[in-house]
Amino acid sequence: MQEETSAIHIAPWMHVITPGGGLPLDELLPTSGSVYVARLNGQEMPDEVSTFHHFREVLKFPDYFGWNWNAFYDCVRDLNWLSTDSRILVIESAESALSEDGDARKILFGCLWRAGQRWSYTKRPEGVTLTKLSVLLSCDKDSVSTLAKQLEEWQEQPNW
Repeated sequence: MQEETSAIHIAPWMHVITPGGGLPLDELLPTSGSVYVARLNGQEMPDEVSTFHHFREVLKFPDYFGWNWNAFYDCVRDLNWLSTDSRILVIESAESALSEDGDARKILFGCLWRAGQRWSYTKRPEGVTLTKLSVLLSCDKDSVSTLAKQLEEWQEQPNW
C-alpha cells in the first residue's frame, strides 16, 4: 500500500481518495484510447437492491442481469458491452455504501477488487501493471485509512 496525503493506492486498479484530493490523472488514464467514466454515490446505496440498481443503470448492465452478487460480479468482470478501451468507476461517499450491511459491503468491494484484478495486465518488458478498470473509492478524510485498511484485510482472506 502506498499512502499519499490524499490517496491510498491499494492496487493498480483500486484507490481510496478524498474528494478534490489531487490524484494525478496520468495514474488512472490510459495513454491512448477511449475511456468510460461511471460515477455512483455510496449514500444512494444503503441496501443490495439499490446498489444493484445504481450499478445496472450506470454501467448499463444487460437485461439478463440476475439481481444477485454472482450476476453482479459476472457483469463487472465482463463490461464488454461498453464499447471503450478503459473504464473508471468512481464511487463517491464510498464509506456510506452498504454501511448497515457489513457482509454485503464486503461482497461489493470484493467483486470490484476481483474485477479490477481481472482487467489488469502486466506491460512487457517494463513489468508495470496496467488496468482497463480502475476503481476510485472517494470518501471523507476521516474514513480513508479505515476503508483502505478494511480493503487490505479483506483481500487477504481466502474468499475475497
